[in-house]
Amino acid sequence: MARTIDIKADRQAALEAACAALADGFAIAIPTETVYGLAADATNPAAITRIYETKGRPRFNPLICHMADLAMAEEHAEFDPVSRALATAFWPGPLTLVLPLKPDSPIHLLATAGLDSVGIRVPKGFAGALIGAFGRPLAAPSANTSGGISATSAAHVEADLGTKIPLILDAGASAVGVESTIVKVEDGQLRLLRPGGLAAREIERVAGKPLLRAKTASAAIEAPGMLASHYAPGASVRLNVTAVEPGEALIAFGSAAVSGADGARIILDLSPHGDLAEAATNLFDYMKRADASGASSIAFSPIPEEGLGEAINDRLQRAAAPRD
Repeated sequence: MARTIDIKADRQAALEAACAALADGFAIAIPTETVYGLAADATNPAAITRIYETKGRPRFNPLICHMADLAMAEEHAEFDPVSRALATAFWPGPLTLVLPLKPDSPIHLLATAGLDSVGIRVPKGFAGALIGAFGRPLAAPSANTSGGISATSAAHVEADLGTKIPLILDAGASAVGVESTIVKVEDGQLRLLRPGGLAAREIERVAGKPLLRAKTASAAIEAPGMLASHYAPGASVRLNVTAVEPGEALIAFGSAAVSGADGARIILDLSPHGDLAEAATNLFDYMKRADASGASSIAFSPIPEEGLGEAINDRLQRAAAPRD
């Protein structure tokens, strides 16, 4: 069973234990402002392999490499002017940039799934301090079994991966609640690879150009979170419902009236006041609670497709996608 350290109670002990475990090539659970990550040394192939094995993650699905700051990121990737402007504006924060990997970067190809590009993010808070203390980038996908609901608390990690990893660092609930937004500058255009915790309009404001969305699902996996089926609970998922079937779990938004709600197995409201930031924070925790209720299906009320609603709907569409 994993050892859990409360960062607020003993930050120095958490830093020392984490650095020791990472140096020994282990994968550990760390808190970030988006979701909890399963982190390992991005330059160590054995450590990266532990991430894939622990999660049961396909090795063709690349990992985001987390940096302490922009200076560390510049040691590993080539920045174009637009990407640099975005990094300056939004790091540390919930933005991942897919950039050309420098030929001399020690980031191992297992972390990039063999691609000549790398997804890079600078996280806020303790995670950034840990990377700085460790001195090397950390590959860190979400700390959950591959394809399942992402973890937004140490308790989520312990319930899912607690018997598979040596250490969980606990900083309470994740503030953002959904993964980072992933963008890539290519041929002068700015492409959205995954919506996330930074709204598209904020990126467009700084970049001074539109953020292009893919019209169809791409066969090429360029970044995490692009698999058609992802973020899925054990129960099936129905979206944009106006009526609930008896025994379903209902996850509502904005106190919307839903027919048949009296017969729901459990009712949760992502944000009674219609706040999309609050809804994003609650999303994965409420999905886990609904799944644990024993309902065979989880029904979601409509979520506006604006701001963080784009990221929420992306996660829900992948959760509801047909599963292999």
